[in-house]
Amino acid sequence: MEDLDLLMFAALMGCILLGFPVSFSIAGTAVIFGYLGWVTDTMNIGLMGAFGQRVFGTLTNDVLIAIPLFVVMGVVLERSRIAEDLLHTMGRLFGQLRGGLGISVVLVGALLAASTGIVGATVIAMGMIALPTMLRTGYNPKMASGLVCTAGTLGQIIPPSTLLIILSDVMSSAYQQAQYEQGKFTIETISVGQIFAGALIPGLTLVAIYIIYILLRGLIRPADMPPVQSDDGRPSAGEVVGAVLPPVLLIIAVLGAILGGVATPTEAASVGAIGAILMAGVRQGANRNLVLTGTVALLILAIMAGVAPVRFQRSDLTGVDYALGAGYVALAVVGIVAILACLRQAWKADILKSALTSTMTVSSMIFATILTASMFSLVFIGLGGEDHVAEILEAMPGGPTGALIFCMALIFVLGFFLDFVEITVILLPLIAPGLIMMGHDPVWLAILIAINLQTSFLTPPFGFSLFYLRSAAPPEITTGQIYQGVIPFIALQLFGIFVIWLWPSLANWLPSVVF
Repeated sequence: MEDLDLLMFAALMGCILLGFPVSFSIAGTAVIFGYLGWVTDTMNIGLMGAFGQRVFGTLTNDVLIAIPLFVVMGVVLERSRIAEDLLHTMGRLFGQLRGGLGISVVLVGALLAASTGIVGATVIAMGMIALPTMLRTGYNPKMASGLVCTAGTLGQIIPPSTLLIILSDVMSSAYQQAQYEQGKFTIETISVGQIFAGALIPGLTLVAIYIIYILLRGLIRPADMPPVQSDDGRPSAGEVVGAVLPPVLLIIAVLGAILGGVATPTEAASVGAIGAILMAGVRQGANRNLVLTGTVALLILAIMAGVAPVRFQRSDLTGVDYALGAGYVALAVVGIVAILACLRQAWKADILKSALTSTMTVSSMIFATILTASMFSLVFIGLGGEDHVAEILEAMPGGPTGALIFCMALIFVLGFFLDFVEITVILLPLIAPGLIMMGHDPVWLAILIAINLQTSFLTPPFGFSLFYLRSAAPPEITTGQIYQGVIPFIALQLFGIFVIWLWPSLANWLPSVVF
């Protein structure tokens, strides 16, 4: 049975579309077809012995530790209602322009994307806060729904995001595999930092495309996006700074640490999680002076530990070293006291418990999918699927460009039915090595795929942003209006992919400068 590999892939898609749990579908399909391959002598069952090594490699992968930390950061910020302040302030700042509320939603979506990276939290928050305001102002319901859904998906392309972390791990493995296949044994890798850097400018490019579309539509069809008639007036500079500064500082701390080479993505994620807890604690009534003192102490500690580290296990320590060490301990104590005070306030406000529950749920889903996908890919390779995929890509008309267009179209179509995690850990390990061997730059390729996967949050009938907004939208908004509202923005997403395709430097320039 030469086509067991293709039957296996088709069976998996069928199980997922029938509604079976994804992880069980992946593992069950792998076991059944692995047994069939062994019975029909199509596959060497000894290959499954590598599964334990793959599980161990996944569980000891430092990069993936960043996923739960970034989820904690995002959920804590969402629960602390920082989005409300941002939306209210930005709405007053831009609302008097035609399309101003729409611009506010996009800008707040970009800020929340860079500080939380969680699509569901952003869409629900804006659906509950901004959408009713837009409808009262007279915005076209379809336009308003499309704006909220699309702005929320920016959390997947603007770093940090779980999509980019998982994608960087998959693309790094694919890049190494492609180099082995080409006979290169001095292996180069791509890091999470490179993917984050590569995604930053394309993410901001998408924000610019959205804003230009809003301005043009407001000019052509002014009835769709009238200006806001508000008694609050424009916010003062202090109000704008007070709303924007906290998330911006958090973004600088996290992304600046990664892109500046000061911290690994995992270390930066922990900084982001602590920063989110401190911000939430202040909003819930923790002593501002204590939190500010603790934050400054932690910043000084981080800087000094890099400039003048102290190793107490050394035998040649001087009095200055002991004094520095004592100072570092004192700074750490002050920081810990501030963190504990904020944790206490977050626990009293029921933020901490819900954040940890959400983090465990999301992390368990992602890691279960990654682990079972390792089993699936082993069986798929054992059945000859890797060679089959390479033959299909090489047979595509148009050479490397035709193969890439085919793969991007396949990802786009699968995005109508599958989650981004499923596509990333199931499909990409099968097609990415072949595309890289054809000469496509791995970072540029990863960014194109990331924007394509971001679009999957918008595509009916299973786009997650559509479901999130449906759960938070006012009853007068129909599901049909939500679906129709995202269609122009799906077209804008595809235009964004086309722009990055035409100008690869948008994705490659920053990684080449930073790394």
